Amino acid sequence: MLLTTTNAVEGMRITTYYGIVSGETIIGANFVRDLFASVRDFIGGRSGSYEEVLREAKNTALAEMEAQAAQLGANAVIGIDLDYETVGANGSMLMVTCSGTAVNIANL
Repeated sequence: MLLTTTNAVEGMRITTYYGIVSGETIIGANFVRDLFASVRDFIGGRSGSYEEVLREAKNTALAEMEAQAAQLGANAVIGIDLDYETVGANGSMLMVTCSGTAVNIANL
């Protein structure tokens, strides 16, 4: 299945619009990650453990959206929008949502 943030696929014709599909995930950060992230925050640099959690959350939300589109019979999702938010007490959880339009593209 093709997933894209664009509203069209160059050189391809959309034959059917199925409607909006979405995916959501909320992942909690743990104490050890928070501790190491605090150290990174103090000394500078990237937090690999948080980046890994962020990537996992994004992939889970996209997979959920893709499965919803497949159930409708779509072979692509266009116009995808990804949103990231922190939720919970002290922003201790990461929420990733995505949405797009499920479509069928000819000759894909």
